[in-house]
Amino acid sequence: MAFPRLPLACLFLLAALGACAPVERPSVSVAPVERRQAVTILVSIDGFRPDYLKRGVTPHLSALAAGGVEAAMRPSFPTKTFPNHWAIVTGERPDHSGIVANKMEDASRPGEIFTMASDDPYWWKEAEPIWVTAEKAGVRTATLFWPGSNVAWGASKASTWPYALTGGTRPSDWAQFNQEISGVQRVNGVLDLLRRPAGIRPRFLTLYFDAVDTAGHIHGPDATETASAVQEVDGQIGMLVDGLRALGQPANLIILSDHGMVRKSSEQVVAMDKVANPADYRIVESGPYASMEARPGHEAALEAALLKPQAHMQCWRKGDIPARFHYGTHRRIPPYFCLGETGWTIQPTAPARPFVGGDHGWDDQAPEMQALFIANGPAFDIRFRPPADFANVDVYPLLARLLGIAALPGDGDPAVLAGLVKH
Repeated sequence: MAFPRLPLACLFLLAALGACAPVERPSVSVAPVERRQAVTILVSIDGFRPDYLKRGVTPHLSALAAGGVEAAMRPSFPTKTFPNHWAIVTGERPDHSGIVANKMEDASRPGEIFTMASDDPYWWKEAEPIWVTAEKAGVRTATLFWPGSNVAWGASKASTWPYALTGGTRPSDWAQFNQEISGVQRVNGVLDLLRRPAGIRPRFLTLYFDAVDTAGHIHGPDATETASAVQEVDGQIGMLVDGLRALGQPANLIILSDHGMVRKSSEQVVAMDKVANPADYRIVESGPYASMEARPGHEAALEAALLKPQAHMQCWRKGDIPARFHYGTHRRIPPYFCLGETGWTIQPTAPARPFVGGDHGWDDQAPEMQALFIANGPAFDIRFRPPADFANVDVYPLLARLLGIAALPGDGDPAVLAGLVKH
């Protein structure tokens, strides 16, 4: 229907006399601002020593520590990457979780060797990770990345091609680890997951950085290159915090590491072939420690060589490893175990050329092996101070409490970090 047009002068006159009807504007509905539930984000910075915070290159991490709770955390023994990451998310020490080393064998799988690329569920099945427990309880989870998070936990894998998996549980969202995916891309991946609608948004996420560990191995913990890697990852933590703020997403951040780092060099090497006759043993893993088995019938000869005072290392039968290590009962630990003095590595032979760098795997009580722990978020009481020398397995019951799920029985003590969470 067309309305009659009035002369312009009439329009002015009507306006002057107040005779114009008020203009009705179309109503605009404004979407309510979402009040987001706090999420829990577990961040691992592999190989990050607590004293890296004192090097003046970590403004973001230092701010989170100052505004939250920060402490040195004792790793599990051996102080290696896969055993410790699995201990954190299962609450089980390596002797109980079955992930006893970065490289291991199992008599029930002759001819197979577990490496850090192994994702056959068989190797991982002895301890249930927190994301599986959470998924069973209806809590959606996501990982970018975490050692073991790509495993279909509880599945059976066929022995013939195409090696199909039957059953098993993974995080609702996960990705196969690739070192070429940058830290920036990993952070953006986490933030993208949190941009989702509430119905498919994860409540528990993990984020993993390997750059600090890599630099520490290549250059050593005191090198400028390692400080640069620390600074780079700190910037990526800052990106995460800024991104959460922009989303209006409250988050309980637990930022930690799996172990520390120690300088190593070719001048501090124990050559095993100078200690025992290579005809008497086979080395399974070497480095800060060496695990080995005797050749059949050579047990007595190997024990005579190993089980006496040694320069810069100590050796035991598997069953005689000191109880404080909580290590030595699992079937995947070889029969003989030698631990180097901190900073000394054990190698099959003397090095062929000079080298320097960094490593980990030594005594879990060594100061240089201690791990980072920072908690920052609305759930935490910043007045709380963790007990000295608290263990990384104690993080698992804390995670379960934050997620509102029942923690499985294990080596972690729920009482240790209970005061960290506000009542």
